[in-house]
Amino acid sequence: MKFLKDLKKNAVFLFMILPGACWFILFFYIPVFGNVVAFQDYRISGNGFIDSILNSKWVGLDNFKFLFQSSDAYVITRNTLLYNLAFIFIGLIFAVGIAIIFSELRSTKLVKIYQTTTLFPYFLSWVIISFFVYAFLSPDKGLLNHLLTGMGMEAINWYNEPFYWPFILIFLGIWKGLGYNSIIYYASIMGIDPTFYEAAAVDGASKWQKIRYVTLPQLAPLIAVLTILAVGNIFRADFGLFYQIPKNSGTLYHVTQVLDTYVYNGISGTGDIGMAAAAGLYQSVVGCILVVATNLLARRIDKESALF
Repeated sequence: MKFLKDLKKNAVFLFMILPGACWFILFFYIPVFGNVVAFQDYRISGNGFIDSILNSKWVGLDNFKFLFQSSDAYVITRNTLLYNLAFIFIGLIFAVGIAIIFSELRSTKLVKIYQTTTLFPYFLSWVIISFFVYAFLSPDKGLLNHLLTGMGMEAINWYNEPFYWPFILIFLGIWKGLGYNSIIYYASIMGIDPTFYEAAAVDGASKWQKIRYVTLPQLAPLIAVLTILAVGNIFRADFGLFYQIPKNSGTLYHVTQVLDTYVYNGISGTGDIGMAAAAGLYQSVVGCILVVATNLLARRIDKESALF
């Protein structure tokens, strides 16, 4: 009776979360059972997914050998980790910095234009961005090569020069998500009690001192939570960024090949679905372990900054 009474009392709120709950169940919880494919030599049959699983041969951990015994295992692991670390920490600095700048400019009429400008790239697909990048980096018609040759310098074949691509990819990855990430911190700054700033002004604090001793400490719990969640995806790479932008150029694999693109290239050549499932399971398990470990570390430092 108490359960039914509580259900009736909260019916409106439960109805509000129903679409989100259904989305999570359909696309996150039910597909978990499909991880069994990672341990099979999966073969598609004409009688549906369940029948294909039941009739596929069990191979144990053989699908994981593709990732760990490959000669490229070190390169793709290094690239995936280092790029994600750059996106997490460099992106954090820029996102917080932009949010603080917007908060200082909130009294001006142009702040909404600035916010829209920084948010716009987030809604562009990597396919579209890749065409813009190619317009700049095209070996024969690119804007940058025209500028270089106009200054008497030699043109650069950008899609065959690995040295430049870590900087290009990090810049584009941060640039695309900067507006979206800064909005989260901007909203948190807007929620800070104004009396904190008033008290700091009475004590003679400068703008920088207010940011250092009021804004940043108030943002610390949110920064910790979002960093913990980001660490959970450190073994996952943005496929569009690493596949579309460098045009999947083979000469750039040493600096652009990450786990997701490596698996895709492998599947496109072999059609091995079990291998893809093994890679996805590996990423999820490692991500879960990293989230728990990072959260424990945050809890040791400051319990208020922990996710759970």
